[in-house]
Amino acid sequence: YKQIHFIKSYLTFCLDNRTVWDETDLLVFCAKEWKGETEQAKQMRESYKTLFWKYHVKYIRQVTGDKYCLLRAVLFQIFSQGLPLPSWTKATDILKLPEKLLYSQGCNWIQQYSFGSQRYTGSNTLGILRKCIEALKGQWMEISGIKDQAQRQNFCNALFTGGNMEHKFYEAIKFFMLYQVIEAYERLANNQECIPNFFSDLFRRDTSLDPLSYMMNHLNSIGDRRGLDQIDLFLLEHSLEVKIIVYRLCKINTKDFLEMYTDEYQRDWHEVLLVTEDDRHYHIPVVKI
Repeated sequence: YKQIHFIKSYLTFCLDNRTVWDETDLLVFCAKEWKGETEQAKQMRESYKTLFWKYHVKYIRQVTGDKYCLLRAVLFQIFSQGLPLPSWTKATDILKLPEKLLYSQGCNWIQQYSFGSQRYTGSNTLGILRKCIEALKGQWMEISGIKDQAQRQNFCNALFTGGNMEHKFYEAIKFFMLYQVIEAYERLANNQECIPNFFSDLFRRDTSLDPLSYMMNHLNSIGDRRGLDQIDLFLLEHSLEVKIIVYRLCKINTKDFLEMYTDEYQRDWHEVLLVTEDDRHYHIPVVKI
């Protein structure tokens, strides 16, 4: 009896603390969120109807709206689709990346890395980064090995319940992004030009002229004071090897309503869909044809 009670209590906890919710009918969701006759409400209702009829988005999964919400929406879909780890992780021991960057590549400044709202961790930065990468890699490998879709979905529902474990996932992804910036910067310095075009835009900004300034001025504040900007989205999909497609509902009747961040050579990557009303808070659209 005690064991059954514990299981029921745990399931209730998971349901109450979910950060990604079950599928909801898109038009029902819209009707609840956008009542009234203001211009914004009319625009949003038009946007949701366009999603429903033109793009076959029939359902929506709501995502908790903190500064990690975009990373959460992307990772949830990667896990629920059972996608493999990025191919570049097979060529290196990702658990040793923090030490490799510090000791082999001279990036001693990575000790200034911030973990969301945890601004400074001092000499323990490498240890915390390693734990974050271990957590992400372990769960990713486990869930990508589950072939049954329903079982994977149940796994995701139990996994995305907030707390320390989820934050470790997102900080590991942020570190993957930083690693890709460092790799691209070194290839540029060595006159190796085979890097994606968006890196040129990233390094052209006064606030991200090099990996250190990118980390200090952009990456460190993700999860705390800000989410991801447009260039971060290019970097995110490059780091995780997925195609990110965003429906931007505030851009109805413009070419920016459907935003894609993928270059030609990435066509074989799986799609991850996002929907946003304001370019700050993201949910997961579910297509049914």
